[in-house]
Amino acid sequence: MSDRSTTTNARPGGTGPLAGRSVARIGYGAMQLERHHDDPAVGVAVLRRALELGVDHIDTAQFYGNGFVNDLIRQAIPADSDVFIASKVGAAPDPDGPFPMRPAQQPAELRTAVEDNLRALGRDSIALVNLRRLEIGPGLAAHGDQIVDVDDQLAEMIALRDEGKIGAIGISAVTVDTIRRALPAGIACVQNPYSLLDRRFENALELCAAEQVSWVPYFPLGSAFPGIPKVTEAPEVIAASKAAGVSPAQIGLAWLLGHADNTLLIPGTGDIAHLETNLAVGGIELDAATTAALDAVGAATTTVPIAPPSWPGDADVTTGRS
Repeated sequence: MSDRSTTTNARPGGTGPLAGRSVARIGYGAMQLERHHDDPAVGVAVLRRALELGVDHIDTAQFYGNGFVNDLIRQAIPADSDVFIASKVGAAPDPDGPFPMRPAQQPAELRTAVEDNLRALGRDSIALVNLRRLEIGPGLAAHGDQIVDVDDQLAEMIALRDEGKIGAIGISAVTVDTIRRALPAGIACVQNPYSLLDRRFENALELCAAEQVSWVPYFPLGSAFPGIPKVTEAPEVIAASKAAGVSPAQIGLAWLLGHADNTLLIPGTGDIAHLETNLAVGGIELDAATTAALDAVGAATTTVPIAPPSWPGDADVTTGRS
């Protein structure tokens, strides 16, 4: 599904399909731009540098900084740009609550979230919107009336697509059974936690590859959440990084690109130097011996539970984004 022969600064990581478009396999997750609330110009500069380096796939959400991140994207990327903007719904900002967001799973809430994204981004349509279900952990958990059947949610997403407000539908934080149920809706991508050391959704990745659905993992290097291993701390990853003369994080991201052709990465950062390091992963090719060693350690260390915990944090917080 990809063409790594096109790896240049213009298309970091080569190209892969996403919702009928060809995008760079290394995009940019915008969540970490929240940190620049006191100096928005810095966030705009990070976005513009990403575009200069060939990034053409930006992942965002209205609940990132209660619309602040979307406002930065509006400032940095003209509405008529061909940059692929993907957002997500299923949670809503909650700046006065104990955590910065709350579940928002009801169909009417999904529609409201799409409208909020459109206004903040200054666009008439969003190329792709991911339905963030709350089926797996860690992260927000659904309770009470926030436990909604996926078919009801997809019906609303399809209506929004038919109205032209979104171009394509993705799903996030879901089990493989939900992916199967969602396939008839014409989903374009799946966002689930996945890394070299967290391969509990290998069957979901394989299903997506077979159905030509893009796989866009979060937690690509692990997480600070308890129980999720950090890729950069694995001895085998550290050894591979020393042998190759690159960072452990770059090894972890390069493994993801090489493991499955339908994988698209969206590593995030609020720092230009770190951005450049992430995008340089597109030029790293792991040899067969290194790949085999990493495959073996990853297969042996996946023990993360699938069920969500009660801690209502943000499932997009990741040590792969700084």
